[in-house]
Formats: sequence, structure tokens, C-alpha cells
Amino acid sequence: MLDLLMKRRSIRKYKQEPVEAAKLEKIMQAALLSPSSRGRTPWEFVVVQNRETLKALGRCRHPQQAFLPDTPAAIVVLGDTSVTDVWVEDCSIAMTIMQMEAETLGLGSCWIQIRNRTAQGEEQMSSAFIKELLHIPEQYEVLAVLALGVPDEEKPGRDLETLQYGKIHNEVF
Repeated sequence: MLDLLMKRRSIRKYKQEPVEAAKLEKIMQAALLSPSSRGRTPWEFVVVQNRETLKALGRCRHPQQAFLPDTPAAIVVLGDTSVTDVWVEDCSIAMTIMQMEAETLGLGSCWIQIRNRTAQGEEQMSSAFIKELLHIPEQYEVLAVLALGVPDEEKPGRDLETLQYGKIHNEVF
């Protein structure tokens, strides 16, 4: 697991080839296997591969997410606010697990924060923009978008020597 965590980086450049259906299925299985508070599983996922929809999704944040229209696939992660008040935490766990699974499958990914952000032009919240675009029911909130694809850039991994061990406190702060 440490090797995986040291290797994984946010990727914003992807080769223009579709994400294999079998790999996408494994990522979604990983998401559905994620732990959630009291087993409530408040998440829902919208998988987007349509080029026009991805282009529109690029306007979901200010400033524009310029790489999103060129991303082969994206997964919009929603939380059902009527199920639990800890949907943010539960959906964040699912996002992280999807990123780890993508890495094991040789795919790159990037977490695009949506909650509490504004859309391009700043006249609308990012969540409202995406809910309107994807016809998402009112009780759901959008946590984030996960961009996915075959990496077209390489970033150096991290190493244990550069970790901020000073952030670890024993017994008391």
C-alpha cells in the first residue's frame, strides 16, 4: 500500500483513448466496496464518457477545468443528504478508493473538488451547475468529479524521506 501511495499522483493529461470497460467496472466495484458510516452508503455515481458532456463539465469550476474536456472518462460522486449527515466523509472515502484502484489498473486520475466551489463565471455554485447538467435530483449534493484516463504525463513519485513526520504527535499535541 505504501508503494501505491508513493507512486500515485494527480494526472491532468491523458491519452486520447477510452478507458477500458473492464477497468471502469473494477473502479466502480471498488467504490461500491468502500466503507461508510453505519453502512448507509449514501453515494451515487454518474459515469461520464460523452465528449460533449465532458466539455460542458469543464465549466463546472472557476477557473475552468481546462483538462476535463480532454479527459476520456469522469465519475461524478454524489452524496444523498437525506441518508446521512456524514455523506462528505463517506463519499471522500469512495473517491480515494477509486483513485487507488485506478492507479493499480495503470490509469491516471485527478480529484476535482466541487463542494463549496463556484462554476465558471461565478454566478452559480459548481454543485448546482453539475446537478442541472446531469439531471441530478435535489436531495443529492456533488462532492467531486474524478477525472480518469491513460496517463499522458509522468510525475515523479514521492519517497518516505520527505514525509512531514513533525505532523505526528504522540499522546498529546
